[in-house]
Amino acid sequence: MTAMTDRVIEEALSLPADIRLNLVEKLITSLNLPIDKDIDRLWAEEAERRISQIEAGEARLVPGEKVFSRIRAKYRK
Repeated sequence: MTAMTDRVIEEALSLPADIRLNLVEKLITSLNLPIDKDIDRLWAEEAERRISQIEAGEARLVPGEKVFSRIRAKYRK
């Protein structure tokens, strides 16, 4: 990275959280990525459903270490 980039990042990180969030949203929007509000809404609903299941004790949680270990073992060649 350039010194200017480092300086911009350092200054951005010193901003209050709400302003940083606004900055992130603007930067992401500037990338012109395809946006599908229906998909975003469905993912948000799914996240809320999963949180509810966890809080109600209905979900079986697996530690991340175990998940990644299984993935590595499955795809190791």
